[in-house]
Amino acid sequence: MTIPRIAVACYRPKRGKEDVLLAEVRDHHHFLRSEGLATDRHPIVMRAKDGTIIEVFEWASPAAIEEAHANPRVQAMWGRFAQCCDYVPLASLPDAAGLFAEFEPVEIRFPPVVQPDPAHRAE
Repeated sequence: MTIPRIAVACYRPKRGKEDVLLAEVRDHHHFLRSEGLATDRHPIVMRAKDGTIIEVFEWASPAAIEEAHANPRVQAMWGRFAQCCDYVPLASLPDAAGLFAEFEPVEIRFPPVVQPDPAHRAE
C-alpha cells in the first residue's frame, strides 16, 4: 500500500510578482496531478503576514516526490516558480511560531482534476 505524503511549501513572492506566483500556484497541483504525482485532494493556499504564500498539498507517494525531481516538465515548472518567488522554510515564518499558527486564506479557483493514465501514476 502506497502512503501519500502531505507537503507544506512556502513561496515568498519577488517584488511585483505576487500575481504571477498565484497563477503558478493555481496551476501547480493540477499539473502535478496530470503527471500522476499528486493526489486529487485539493490543496490549501494561505498567506503569511509578510506576504509569503503557503501551499499544503498531497504527493501521491514518496516515489512521486523522487520522480518529480527527475521529471523535466516538473523541473520547468519549478523554474517558473523560481522566477517569481523564493522558497522559504515554514519555520522561518514568524506566523508559524505560535502554538496554533494562523494564516490568511487565499481563494484560488483550481482547474478540474484530471485523472492520469494509471501507467503514469507514481505509486
